[in-house]
Amino acid sequence: MSEVDWLSHLLQIVSVTGQLEVRCSYGAPWRVAWPRAAANEIPYHVIVKGRAIFEHPETKSTKELCAGDIILLPHGAPHMLHDGSGETPIATRQHRGTAGWMLSENDSHDEQLDLLCGRFFIAPPHDRLIRTYLPTDVVARAIDRREVDGEGSATDQLASLVGLMRMEAAGDLVGGRAVLNALSSVLFTLVLRAASESKKAPEGLLALAGHPRLAPAVTAMLADPAKPWKLPDLADLCGMSRATFMRRFQDRLGCSALDLLTDLRMSLAANDLKKPAVSTEAIAETVGYQSVSAFRRVFTEKMGMTPGEWRRLAQTGGKSEGWCWAKA
Repeated sequence: MSEVDWLSHLLQIVSVTGQLEVRCSYGAPWRVAWPRAAANEIPYHVIVKGRAIFEHPETKSTKELCAGDIILLPHGAPHMLHDGSGETPIATRQHRGTAGWMLSENDSHDEQLDLLCGRFFIAPPHDRLIRTYLPTDVVARAIDRREVDGEGSATDQLASLVGLMRMEAAGDLVGGRAVLNALSSVLFTLVLRAASESKKAPEGLLALAGHPRLAPAVTAMLADPAKPWKLPDLADLCGMSRATFMRRFQDRLGCSALDLLTDLRMSLAANDLKKPAVSTEAIAETVGYQSVSAFRRVFTEKMGMTPGEWRRLAQTGGKSEGWCWAKA
């Protein structure tokens, strides 16, 4: 793995799987609403054909999405997609294919929409990491627009991936469900790659990773979170003074570099605590703490439970109401 491959380093810490759930084939007027997703779920939508208006009721924002656009909602917010006409939507009907996903249709022959909808699943407790460091929604373009905005190959790769998903969803082929779920997992990675490469990268970690001056610090922390990083070390990697680095990092991410580093370390620790044979003392040292008591204190502050409580909960499959992270 390349030392500068920040995304692969992140996805070694955070486990993500995907699932296609619904294919919508609508003619105008149409409207579909989704409730808030569960804590470890990220809804996604792929506009294969046509156009849609995306509404985010919590931020009061709207976006027009066109064929080739993909939207992820890392915070799992309730949202709505519609044709923009304001007219009463035509009734829909649903039936489930043998591949397991649902086909939803209406009888209108007006402007047609082909929409793929699904969810990504984030293994706990990493949903907290995702929601803290990714924006409320991420839009990527799955067509080649390099002549327009200078985006690179990630958009071409997304276009190819969406084409495969469309073909699998349109047929009723053996293994179709497994193929679509595997492609959905790849979709998560390619959307984050395309968003970070865009000149209009959203806020949060994607903006930092795509920032030519700050990216070296982000990549270094993701590549080796256990290293005893100090602010002057990270600032040197970025060719900045300590004060300038701290200010620019805070402005871009909304928290300090050491806050990010701590969250990465606790995510690694949560993964290791699932291994019964590895002691808490060994895990503390692995994630950069010489003092076990300091590690326990920080872990408890971030997780809302002790390392021992998290280990027991993880071994029972998280079947408790108390596993969620504490607020940052």
